[in-house]
Amino acid sequence: MRRAQLYPERSEQMTIREQTEQRELESLSPFACRAADSKGRMHPLEPCHLRTCFQRDADRIVHSKAFRRLTHKTQVFLRPEGDHYRTRMTHTLEVARIARTMARGLLLNEDLTEACALGHDLGHTPFGHAGERALNEIMSGGFRHNEQSLRVVDVLEDGGEGLNLCHEVREGILCHTKGRQAKTLEGQIIRLADRIAYINHDIDDALRGGIIFPMDIPVELCSRLGFSHGSRIDNLVADVIESSCGQNQITQSPEHQEAMEELRKFMFKAVYRNPVAKGEEGKAEALVKTLFEHFAKKPDLLPKDFQEIRVKEGAERASCDYIAGMTDKYAVELFETLFIPHAWAVK
Repeated sequence: MRRAQLYPERSEQMTIREQTEQRELESLSPFACRAADSKGRMHPLEPCHLRTCFQRDADRIVHSKAFRRLTHKTQVFLRPEGDHYRTRMTHTLEVARIARTMARGLLLNEDLTEACALGHDLGHTPFGHAGERALNEIMSGGFRHNEQSLRVVDVLEDGGEGLNLCHEVREGILCHTKGRQAKTLEGQIIRLADRIAYINHDIDDALRGGIIFPMDIPVELCSRLGFSHGSRIDNLVADVIESSCGQNQITQSPEHQEAMEELRKFMFKAVYRNPVAKGEEGKAEALVKTLFEHFAKKPDLLPKDFQEIRVKEGAERASCDYIAGMTDKYAVELFETLFIPHAWAVK
């Protein structure tokens, strides 16, 4: 069936993108950010006849090298043995699904929400927050993964040209963690979706790894949020939708906000600072710092993709960009190549 038959009231002269934009105008909440109202890109781009600007941004992110590398970056557990532990990639996909559910329930722009979610962790380091702490300690001016994520899409991708994303997507990426809040509700969703996702999937991974057991999770919190992974996410997402409906802000009920914060505190005590789960993080931090110092002192050894950054912004900045983009495996292998003696073999 042709699209003209599906939407007979619309002119056949309208592109698919224009028809999508028309549906957004007719169906989304007054508080939603419509693609046709985007503030645009840093560099003007001819509109696509198939996709809205936000759909196009989501595609640009998914097809980027930084997005592919998320598959081999730590979420919480360093290089765990087993097929079912989360990586930075699976975390990103879970955030995207939770965020889209919220956006759909609130009649907000799902495409903008998805693009922000897919790009929010592109700048995360190898070895999760251990790598982030290491770079934050050693890099002049510090290091924050949300700022690096924005740098990835603005500067580092596509051979130094960046992805040239829309203003609203860039803001959603930058503001997904604490600090300044995104102006769009779609961007605000990402902050809560990220937290809901990581708290609950980290519980799931910690249970799988024997770091905690079901009876360790406070019963009082389970009775309020749910006793299973799915029920907790369902209750938290539903609460955000109910609390934010008809509001020009994304929020939680005080009861659910308090319960989620208590659950987060439990995870810090039982998992995030657990010496069994996090015992190798000191080694990871030392590895990252050693690599950084090595390339900052010997910038000629940086790959050619980072030499222009070295010239424009200095050796530290180039070294930081190089190391932040590494996967766990690549960082370990590079460290071994540079600093671990190899056996000598007679030929």
